[in-house]
Amino acid sequence: MDFSKKVADLALRSKHASKLALTEEATKTSVVLPFIQALGFDVFNLEEVTPEFIADVGIKKGEKIDFALRIGGKIAILIEVKPISMMLGTAQYSQLFRYFSTVEARLAILINGREVWFFSDIDERNKMDKKPFFVFDLQAYDERQVSELARFQKNNFDIDSILEAASNLKWVKAASNYLTAQLKAPDD
Repeated sequence: MDFSKKVADLALRSKHASKLALTEEATKTSVVLPFIQALGFDVFNLEEVTPEFIADVGIKKGEKIDFALRIGGKIAILIEVKPISMMLGTAQYSQLFRYFSTVEARLAILINGREVWFFSDIDERNKMDKKPFFVFDLQAYDERQVSELARFQKNNFDIDSILEAASNLKWVKAASNYLTAQLKAPDD
């Protein structure tokens, strides 16, 4: 099945889950695991997808992140899941931020079954950026965004290319925000 079709199927799952998934576990089962599969990972292979990955933070032992995705035996992506009914925000970000610096991954995903926020460490190595470099809404997207999402597929995965694209997206967004602000209220 082509990737665009997989994303369209995920969109239907997300809309359905919006009505029925009341918990984080229901969100994981109905949307997140199919999302991970759509990216080309075998959710039943613990060498690729580790659920409840232990990411000890300082003196806090036994801290767990929902999923760690491995490519070539190395942790490539961390995923923190929230219920589809919960808006993503600062509280969820800070939890993922704590985990990020404890492992070798350069990418992190915060997902609630509708929105998928992608983070990296562009600003400072091994410290997760405060803002996502890419946000994908499973219920409202365009083909350009699907092409960006395709970069995260296991068979296309190239961390250097992803980080370069992330940096470019960050600067384009900053330039766009600046120009928009200037159009609304120009500086002298």
